[in-house]
Amino acid sequence: MLIRFKKSMEKIAMGLLSFMPEEKDVKKLQQTMRAYEENDAWQLYLWKEEEDVLGAIGIYIDESSQKVVVQHISVNPSHRDLGIGHKMIDAIRSSYQENYQVKPNDLTEDFLNKCE
Repeated sequence: MLIRFKKSMEKIAMGLLSFMPEEKDVKKLQQTMRAYEENDAWQLYLWKEEEDVLGAIGIYIDESSQKVVVQHISVNPSHRDLGIGHKMIDAIRSSYQENYQVKPNDLTEDFLNKCE
């Protein structure tokens, strides 16, 4: 189930996002988290199954072009290849399907293409 990020989940979210190669640096990761907390157009969601948070997906909502850009997507390494990433993409597409097109950025393009 996709749930909206809350400040109380910050350590879990940071841990998941740190699996992305461009977020390995702690300062860069902190800037990214700050952007998700402060910028209304940046939204971070976590994927939860039972009591465990297994993945994170971050989007940018571009109102002017009516696009939802997937900026980050990460799954706990011990739960990869189970379709969690696909489920997160499907949940975002379902949430925004009426008014927005879901698009990748350069970092998420390969994965989103696999989800087609």
